[in-house]
Amino acid sequence: MESQEISYGGYLKLDALLSAQAPLSNEHDELLFIVIHQAAELWMKLCLHELGGARRLIAADELSPAFKMLSRTARVQAQLIQSWEVLSTMTPADYHRLRAHLGSSSGFQSYQYRLLEFVLGARDEEMVAIHETSPLIAGQLREELARPSLYDESLRLLARRGLPVPAAVLERDVRRRHVADPGVEACWAEIYRNADRYWDLYELAEKLMDVEHHVQLWRFGHVKTVERIIGFRRGTGGTSGVAYLTNVLSKGFFPELLSVRTIL
Repeated sequence: MESQEISYGGYLKLDALLSAQAPLSNEHDELLFIVIHQAAELWMKLCLHELGGARRLIAADELSPAFKMLSRTARVQAQLIQSWEVLSTMTPADYHRLRAHLGSSSGFQSYQYRLLEFVLGARDEEMVAIHETSPLIAGQLREELARPSLYDESLRLLARRGLPVPAAVLERDVRRRHVADPGVEACWAEIYRNADRYWDLYELAEKLMDVEHHVQLWRFGHVKTVERIIGFRRGTGGTSGVAYLTNVLSKGFFPELLSVRTIL
């Protein structure tokens, strides 16, 4: 039986994709604003797909294919970082003509961004409340909170390999953010000091750091772009704007992978 012919536009659902931009004003820059944020949501969807796959493989002790997925995630983040360069072509005057049409909508309300944070380990049950008006989305977020994060699975892998990860870390409530632990730092120090012996775990550490590095660059780009366009005004979603974003920037995902560099 011959395979059904399908066109480029049909396969990519371009009719739906390219009709999803519906500006609410006649401002020239509104299309830019919409496309940047819609594209970011698509890239985040891919990040979640890759990180979810990597987590499953780490849990199964299959690190080689997980490394590819983590590397791809970092490269996707590079695309997200570059998007701030495009958005920064919007001047304060351009944005203020547009702002009234945005209402209370805000990137703060992006549930995919929240899922991304949860997968990486930045967990806060209070953030689910923002999405309670959509039971399906709130349910997705709670389901993610109930799963071990990417970092949790990495630490469980270290324990299976015989490294002395503290029991309190392995048995903690995964719905809570992991707090830096000196015992975990000691495990990573052992891996870095004996990279030849623990080569795949050493590579895992560096892949995780590559993801964190790019996510933090993305966050930093967000801060500087918002600062450039709206200064220190409050955000449309009611946050403190730049101050809120700067505070988020200070919160990493894999604390011992940063601190271990100081003691090596």
